[in-house]
Amino acid sequence: MTQDARPTLTVVVLTLNEEHCIEQCLKSAAFADQLLVIDSGSTDATVALVQGQGAEVQVYADWRGFGVQRTRALQHVRGDYIFFLDADEVMTPAFAQELKAVVATEEKAVWKIRWRIVAFGQELRYFRATTEVERLFRRDQLQEYTGVVHEEAVLREKNVPRHSICEPLLHHTRPSVRAGLEKMTQYAILGAAKRIELNKKGGVIRGLAAGMVMFVRFYFFRLGFLCGGAGFLYCFFVALEAFFRYAALQFDREALTDEIRR
Repeated sequence: MTQDARPTLTVVVLTLNEEHCIEQCLKSAAFADQLLVIDSGSTDATVALVQGQGAEVQVYADWRGFGVQRTRALQHVRGDYIFFLDADEVMTPAFAQELKAVVATEEKAVWKIRWRIVAFGQELRYFRATTEVERLFRRDQLQEYTGVVHEEAVLREKNVPRHSICEPLLHHTRPSVRAGLEKMTQYAILGAAKRIELNKKGGVIRGLAAGMVMFVRFYFFRLGFLCGGAGFLYCFFVALEAFFRYAALQFDREALTDEIRR
C-alpha cells in the first residue's frame, strides 16, 4: 500500500452447499475491494451463484478442517485487511459503514464482532447474544488459522490490540427444524472430537448437566424466553448439542472424526 493509497479490504467466505443463503450474504459485502469465496466442494448451485455475484471463488474439496480452509484463503487475499464472513451471515448497511470506517484508520489491531440472531424465520430481538469472535485482521499480521471447529487465528505479533465493532451482524442460524437438527449433529460430533484431543471424559450424566446449564443460561439469563417459540427452539437445540457432545464422547469415542463439515 502506497502512502497516498487507501487501505483495501478483502471479505472471505467459506462455503459448502450454501445456495439457500449465499447470494444475500455476498450482496451485503459487495462494497469490498475483493470478495473471495473458498468452497469445499459444493454439489449444489453455490459456485454458480457466487460467480454470478462477481466474487472470486477457489475450490478446495480435500477437506482438512476449518482452520486449514481459512489458512488456504490467505494465499489468495489481495487486501490490506481481511474480514471473515460466514455464509449464513449478512452485513447490515450500518455494519458495512462501520467496517469501512475501521479499515480506513489503518490501525494494527484485531476486531471482534457480535450477532443479532435470526432463527426459524424470525429475529430473536430480545436474545442477548453476548459471544464475540475475532473476524477482522490486517493481512500482514495474520499468519494462519488452527483448529477444526471454533478455529483460532495465529498472529505474527503478540499483544495486538483488540477492539469490537459496535454494530452487530445478522446471523441466520437454524432456518428450519431440519437444518437445526443437522447443525446440532455436526457441532456435537465436532465438539466431541475436539475434546478427545484434550483427554476429556464423556457420559450421559455429564451431558445432562452440560445441557441443563446451557439451556438455563440461554433461555433465562440471555432472555430466550422473551422470544416465543423460536426462542425456545433455539435454546433447546443449543442444549441438545451440549448433551450429545458428551454422549458421543463416551459411546462413539473410537469412531469420532473431525472430518465432518459444518
